[in-house]
Amino acid sequence: MSELISTTELAGILDRPNLRLFDCTTYLEPAPEGSNAPYIAVPGDQTFAAGHIPGADFLDLQGEFSKQGIELRFMMPDITQLEAAFGRHGVSADCRVVLYSIGTPMWATRFWWMLRSLGFDNVAVLDGCFDKWKAEEREIETGAPKGYKKATFKAKPRPGHFVGKDEVLAAVRDHSAVVVNALGPQFHRGLEPSRYGRPGRIPGSCNVSAATLLDPSTRVFVLLADAEAKFATQGLRKDKQVIAYCGGGISATIDLFLLHRLGYDNLTLYDASMGEWAKDEALPIETD
Repeated sequence: MSELISTTELAGILDRPNLRLFDCTTYLEPAPEGSNAPYIAVPGDQTFAAGHIPGADFLDLQGEFSKQGIELRFMMPDITQLEAAFGRHGVSADCRVVLYSIGTPMWATRFWWMLRSLGFDNVAVLDGCFDKWKAEEREIETGAPKGYKKATFKAKPRPGHFVGKDEVLAAVRDHSAVVVNALGPQFHRGLEPSRYGRPGRIPGSCNVSAATLLDPSTRVFVLLADAEAKFATQGLRKDKQVIAYCGGGISATIDLFLLHRLGYDNLTLYDASMGEWAKDEALPIETD
C-alpha cells in the first residue's frame, strides 16, 4: 500500500468510514531571551481551526505524542502513552490513516515514522501538504476538531527505528553505518551559529537536506529518481544501515520517508539529534 497519497486520491476517499485523517502541524517559535531551549513548540490548533481538510482531526505532537518532563522536545515516549493517545483519536488496526501538515510535510512524516515503529503500516502522507489542497481550491472546513470515536490501538513494536547517542557514536567510530544529516548545508558545515549548541555536524556524516527533497513552490516530494541520485552522491547504499538525524528528529523523517520508498530497509532515526549532540561536550563535532 502506498505511503504517499495525492490530493486527488484523498478527495476520493474522504467519505470512507475507516479513514482517519489528521493535521499534524506544529510551529517552532523563537525561545525567550536567555532560554536554553532552541525553540518553543506551539501546536497548530489555531491554523487548524482557521481551515482544515473536511473531517480531519488534529494531533498535537509535543502535547500528546512526545515524552514529557524532559528538556528535549518531540522525543519518542513509551508505548503505553502512544497506544492511549492514538486510541483517543480513533486509530485501530482496521483504519486507513492519512497525515498532513502545513508548510512542510515533516510533521506528517514524523507521525508516519512513529506509526511504522509501532507496527502500523496502513498510513500515508499527503503529497503537497495542506498548501496544495488549498491551492487547488478544494473544500475546507473551519472550527475545532470534532475528533473520531475512541478506539483500541494495540502496538506491535518494531525494534531499531530509534537509536540514541551511544549507538550513533559507535557507528561513527567503526564506520558501520552511513550517518546522514537532514539540516541545511550551512548548518551541516558549521558556517552558521546553531540554535542547538555547538555549530557543526556529527563527524563523518553526509548531508542530504530535507529541504532539497521537496519542490519549493508546490511542497510535493521530488521524483524518486531525483531523490535516489541525491542519496547516491552522498554514499548511501542499501546494504548499509542508515542513521538519519537533524535538529530534533523531525525533518530527518523526510529523508527516511523517501529512503523507505526507494527500498532501503535498514533505516533508523537518531531521535535526540543535534538537540542532544551539540550540547554534550563529551561528543565529537566536526566543521568545515
